[in-house]
Amino acid sequence: MTGDSSFQGCCPAHDPCPRHVSAVETAAAAPCAMRVEGTNGNSLEDILEHRSISRRDLVRFAGLTATASAFSVGSAASAVPQQIAAGGAPVFDPHKVGTVHTLSSNNDTVRVGTMDPAAPVVLTIRSGDVVSYPNTWVNWGNEAKEGMSFAEREPIRKRYPQGPYSLIGPVAVEGAEPGDVIECRMLRLRPISWGWNSAPKGVGALPGDFEEPYLHYLHFDAGRKFTDFGAGVRIPLAPIQGVMAAQPAGDKPVSAILSGHYGGNIVLRELVEGTALFLPVEVSGGRLWTGDSHAAQGDGVVDQTAIETAMEDLRIQYVLHKGIDLVGPIAETPSHWIVMGFGQSIEDALTASLRQTIDWLSRATSLSKLDVYALSSIAASFRITQYAHQTNTVYTSVPAKTVHGMLPKQIFNVDLLRQIATSVRPGS
Repeated sequence: MTGDSSFQGCCPAHDPCPRHVSAVETAAAAPCAMRVEGTNGNSLEDILEHRSISRRDLVRFAGLTATASAFSVGSAASAVPQQIAAGGAPVFDPHKVGTVHTLSSNNDTVRVGTMDPAAPVVLTIRSGDVVSYPNTWVNWGNEAKEGMSFAEREPIRKRYPQGPYSLIGPVAVEGAEPGDVIECRMLRLRPISWGWNSAPKGVGALPGDFEEPYLHYLHFDAGRKFTDFGAGVRIPLAPIQGVMAAQPAGDKPVSAILSGHYGGNIVLRELVEGTALFLPVEVSGGRLWTGDSHAAQGDGVVDQTAIETAMEDLRIQYVLHKGIDLVGPIAETPSHWIVMGFGQSIEDALTASLRQTIDWLSRATSLSKLDVYALSSIAASFRITQYAHQTNTVYTSVPAKTVHGMLPKQIFNVDLLRQIATSVRPGS
């Protein structure tokens, strides 16, 4: 499969970095797009949809191009970052991919609960290739079935003390070595038709408050856009993969309930289609695992589960970046950079996220560490990703408390945005 080259040779000014084409640039390139694609209005609509831009935004952004050209380093306001606040430039071009590999879930490709360094690699790919994971498994080795009562599921849960997640992998990327970073681009996340939320006694943020366990099944609409939680309550779906990990260093299996430098049980609700996660490599090949599919999730995941599900259609592109120094996972959305921190307390997780933000951003830009500290207080938002206790559970591991810092792109000018992107994605 090859990339989309419809703009190449027509508007060179907009071609150098298609992964970061802004809405302003799209507006300026619209006449070119019409010439390339023809004068059919539907063709232009397709281009706008690919850029996540509405026609109304196109008109508005076109009127900002003159202002954007006057923006310089150090300016306090910018028309270009303003477009990011309205939805943002795409993180990557989903049409520029390498070979597409299909990796099915079966007893040879799925491990439940742990990331085992002794597990044989199930697929080796090149940087830029896409892995298609059709019909992934639900928790506990696909043994959880729709409609089971809580009591029927308890014997299954107890069979997997290392954790419930059905992890598919490991996938190796040619040339990946410690000190590198693998960018995981979320191309497609379509869940199956159902999921559940559950809370055994003794887990979650309030482990002692409820005497009865909880289990609630939910069914999704055909388009996988929403689910009706109950009478008068409709929840929009925003599917993610809760576990995204490169194999941790060491010779012992690591529970996927845990998280750290390598990723793991990160449950980051922003990691939807069109976003990217940057994972530090700790072992040769990277050895990538994924699992724990969620159809929707709130920050904190306070009863310890989201809408747990599986993926009917999951596609992830893996891109290797050599010699990138990251101390932990960083994510990119159209509107934000996201820096994660882990700890045994919320305080530890917050300070870890903040320190990583300061270290990374000061190295990526000309800003001092004190400047970034100030910006983190002025413009960033630090959110509880995951918060849970366990006082009565079968699992031998306890999830880390996790905090993620949301750094808005709109506060930076074009040059600083480019520097930040280049720090994790050389050549951006």
